[in-house]
Amino acid sequence: MKIRRRLTWVLSLAAVFGLAVATYAQLGSVLKGGAVVFAVSKFGPDINHFINGLEGKHGVSVLEATKVVPILSIGNGGYVGAAQVSGPLAEVKRVQAVAQIEGNFKGVGIRVRALIPVATKSVTNIRRVNGVGVSAIVDIHL
Repeated sequence: MKIRRRLTWVLSLAAVFGLAVATYAQLGSVLKGGAVVFAVSKFGPDINHFINGLEGKHGVSVLEATKVVPILSIGNGGYVGAAQVSGPLAEVKRVQAVAQIEGNFKGVGIRVRALIPVATKSVTNIRRVNGVGVSAIVDIHL
């Protein structure tokens, strides 16, 4: 009886530990995603200004409106970075994120990533914003 109780206790402890490890991994992913959203919300206009200045310095300025938004990975719905979009002002204002869709080309070692300006941050109801393109990718170190 004593051995059975100990075994139950050890197995319960192992299950709780395993659950804690799995939850911690998910929490880390959620925190990183939240950090990207926070960084883009807080520093998006500054990042946008920096990109525009960088492009101007090299004589390749965008002549339309620009904005920095988060990139959503469609496969898992996580935030993976940020992108600058450009286009007519009314359309750029509608953009909430850039959807990233990935695929492999015929299994020959070529990966394709489509970046699509969208009017929502939801990965279940993607609505492309036509007339707007991605003009820069922003890598955010976490």
